[in-house]
Amino acid sequence: MRLTKEPWKSPIWNRRPTFLHSNRPLARYVGRPAAEFLKIEPAGGIVLLACAAIALLWANSPWSSSYETVWGMEIAFDFGGFELHHSLKDWINDGLMAIFFFVVGMEIKSEIVTGHLRQVRNAVAPVAGALGGMVVPALIYIAFNAGGEAAHGWGIPMATDIAFAVGIVALFGNRIPSQARIFLLTLAIVDDLGAIAVIAVFYTDSLSMPWLIAAGLLLATAVVLRLLNVWSGPVYLVIGILAWVAMLESGVHATIAGVAMGLIISSRPLLDPTVAHNTAQELAQDGLTVAETERITKLVRESVPPTERLQHQFHPFSSFVVLPLFALANAGVALSGETLGAALASAATLGIAAGLVVGKFAGVLLATWIVVKAGLGRLPEGTSWLLMGGLAAVAGVGFTVALFITELAFRSGDAAMLTDEAKIGVLGGSLIAACLGGLLLRLAVPKRGEALEDANEGR
Repeated sequence: MRLTKEPWKSPIWNRRPTFLHSNRPLARYVGRPAAEFLKIEPAGGIVLLACAAIALLWANSPWSSSYETVWGMEIAFDFGGFELHHSLKDWINDGLMAIFFFVVGMEIKSEIVTGHLRQVRNAVAPVAGALGGMVVPALIYIAFNAGGEAAHGWGIPMATDIAFAVGIVALFGNRIPSQARIFLLTLAIVDDLGAIAVIAVFYTDSLSMPWLIAAGLLLATAVVLRLLNVWSGPVYLVIGILAWVAMLESGVHATIAGVAMGLIISSRPLLDPTVAHNTAQELAQDGLTVAETERITKLVRESVPPTERLQHQFHPFSSFVVLPLFALANAGVALSGETLGAALASAATLGIAAGLVVGKFAGVLLATWIVVKAGLGRLPEGTSWLLMGGLAAVAGVGFTVALFITELAFRSGDAAMLTDEAKIGVLGGSLIAACLGGLLLRLAVPKRGEALEDANEGR
């Protein structure tokens, strides 16, 4: 029996419907619209942008002093004499962001094993574009800051923000070919992999070998359990938390533990989906007992790759809790006349902005053009070079990971005063890149109602 358009009136309900499906005003005018909003593709980027705007307004309001007070609040946890003591901002950057990178790790694993990166021919162009989009921005930044106190920030303009980039492309709907979307997503994932490597190698202050060895042993234990076909979620959760603590204490950024656990999770199902489906159908033919219902639930669960299932579970929390909190804690910059004046004259600000806007565009487009013309890779089906230019420009929206690396690059000593200037470069460069990318995409895609093939004229 199908539900009616008004589920609360459907005879399928033996009791009163749940709150979200009820006819209550709060459910009708707040609950269901909010649930529908969270389903749209650009929703994560919209929430992230809103939180960044709130952080900027807060940091420049009459209550600006409370901004630093709130995020600088110390929070400590004591476990039998072992104490973890960090500010609220650090708990978000080192703790919650590990969940974001855990999701990124699973996305990378899925793409390599079963996705677009599995076929070398398809992967060459976006991988080359990602590498060009990391190297050229870093070189531009170094050209501005070589030998200066801000030289350590060369990794900042290398980043691409997946949520914003995919959200901008999603605004154009099906007028952008699906293969072009996959190209951008693959590029952003490879870009994130590069950023993770840069964080691990170049933004680690000091190492504690005992803790690093402990983290390595814990991750190795997870790999062995995975090879032994151990599928217990709580076991990996405990190992992941312990590995995060060990990585935090080792000096290597703790979010690396999240990436590593994401890469360890299996991207193949335990049960063959066809066999599981047929077995479930057989069980459902003559009615279901409680035991049979539980068995079908288990069959369905284990016929889905763990990476896919966990991404489905963690992605909303990552997109609508972790990243918004990160934006609130890190995007607040006091934009006084003096600060803006210093930023406009700062080599760090100019290097980051130029790297994101010019470097990303030139690096992605040039590297892609070289491999395509050399016959090593191919453009996504239905994609013009003008459209590729739009995707390359959108890749310059660095926001989340760029701000993250900013905090690592300028977090100590005299370099700490460069943080605000670098953040202004990230925010300004990302905004310009988003506008430029949106304009190029608008010029490249057909107008609503026109045939999609018109987008190939510039190829």
